[in-house]
Amino acid sequence: QVPLIEPGETPVPAPAVVICHGSDGVDGRGALHAGALNRAGFVTLELDMWAARGTVRGAVGRPSSVPQTLPDAFAALSFLAKQPEVDPARIAVMGFSWGGVVSLLSATRRYAQDLAEPGTAFVAHAAFYPALWSYNRAPGHEFADLVAPVLIQAGGADAYDDPQVCDGFLDSLAPADRAKVSLVVHEGATHAFDRDLPSKVIHDPYAHKGKGGPVLFEFSPTATAAAQARLVAFFSEAFR
Repeated sequence: QVPLIEPGETPVPAPAVVICHGSDGVDGRGALHAGALNRAGFVTLELDMWAARGTVRGAVGRPSSVPQTLPDAFAALSFLAKQPEVDPARIAVMGFSWGGVVSLLSATRRYAQDLAEPGTAFVAHAAFYPALWSYNRAPGHEFADLVAPVLIQAGGADAYDDPQVCDGFLDSLAPADRAKVSLVVHEGATHAFDRDLPSKVIHDPYAHKGKGGPVLFEFSPTATAAAQARLVAFFSEAFR
């Protein structure tokens, strides 16, 4: 999506944001935040990482590891950098759950150097509820040597983690990486708190710090509004 241009107005290349969905696929969360980002003057591109793989939605059908889908995000970066409506020096990435992990891992020098087309780079990374317990524990989830600022927004009642996980995550980072990371916890919010659909419970083997089990998705208008405002402010600062 591209911000509206008035008739006769010459478009100026705008900042852009790649949006990466969660395990449930494209389900409205991307469109909800894209609206706010477009109103702020940013181009948005939401990926469908499942359709091209012919996979079904949900934990059962997704790929076996998040790093398998990192090339999708970097291909989107390369595509956007070539579009005349986009400023190639101001492209960021965000994601939800699985897509949040994509956003975080793509901030590491390891993946950025291996997968970004030469001359391109994400300038900021925003992750919604990206299963914080898994970093530097699960294979391929090494989170260190960050190359850009990171914003993480989590739910205080997210069944993937527990209240101690967020503090432990920050404490585990090297000082140079910790300086690049901002973490906001929305108290009482569940996983997928910005999913404006009826509540539901899913079962995921990655939940409850990798032990597996049920996960509640429940929309929180209050947390969503606060998270959206923080997201737009974060990208606005990074693009400045």
